[in-house]
Amino acid sequence: MELMQVNQCFDGEQRVYAFNSNSLKGQTKFGMFLPHQALTGQPCPALFYLAGLTCTEETFAIKAHAQRLAAQLGLILISPDTSPRGEQVAAGDSWDLGQGAGFYINATQAPWAEHYQMESFIADELYELVKQTFPVQADAIGIFGHSMGGHGALTLAFKYPEKFKSVSAFAPICAPSQCPWGEKAFSNYLGADQAEWKKHDATALIQEKGALFTEILIDQGAKDQFYSQLNPALFKQACEQAGQSLTLREHAGYDHGYYFIQTFMDDHLQFHAVQLEA
Repeated sequence: MELMQVNQCFDGEQRVYAFNSNSLKGQTKFGMFLPHQALTGQPCPALFYLAGLTCTEETFAIKAHAQRLAAQLGLILISPDTSPRGEQVAAGDSWDLGQGAGFYINATQAPWAEHYQMESFIADELYELVKQTFPVQADAIGIFGHSMGGHGALTLAFKYPEKFKSVSAFAPICAPSQCPWGEKAFSNYLGADQAEWKKHDATALIQEKGALFTEILIDQGAKDQFYSQLNPALFKQACEQAGQSLTLREHAGYDHGYYFIQTFMDDHLQFHAVQLEA
């Protein structure tokens, strides 16, 4: 693993690392904010943030404005890239498929399956690398994300509740099996069998697994230009039927972008800090 960049930030450090991933079969990068407590060797709770379509490992660090409160709360922040990268990696013919659009699943179909193993990369490889390398409290790791990354956060949390103690999302794709973004990605990455799609659909996973978390927090902009793709009402209904406690907040005037995320980032960091201390 190579440290590519380091910048002092709120008495901590914002870093970028690169390493050769076995899951992705190539080099990948991830961002990490280490608060002062972690730099002195104190074990800290950690949060994985999964970004949305077209984003990279830098998007969260630059746009989300999370470091100030993370420094106060003593939270480590990890922000992986959104897909495998490189000339050898298959690329789609549009912005919502291929590089920059890994959807945090393990692809089973050619040509995607060779490199697009994002679920294993996040939940196994990067998760273990972070725990073994940095002063992370092993029993205090949460996950959150935005849009495609909100889908990833919700689904990985419900697939691996033994690994992630808390979960939240900004404008997540709540039912990808029932929207154009998900249908396009899943049909390419997973094939035509829609039963396979549901294994990676947050609404379907709630229906299958029931309540697993004390609370889930979702923030959604009411002026979101992609609202029809996100289906928060379907997720809310599934949570109600499963007995899963959910705080779903819709905010008038807010769209899908990072100004919306900045506005409510503090709420999410404080939410996770409480959940991870429990």
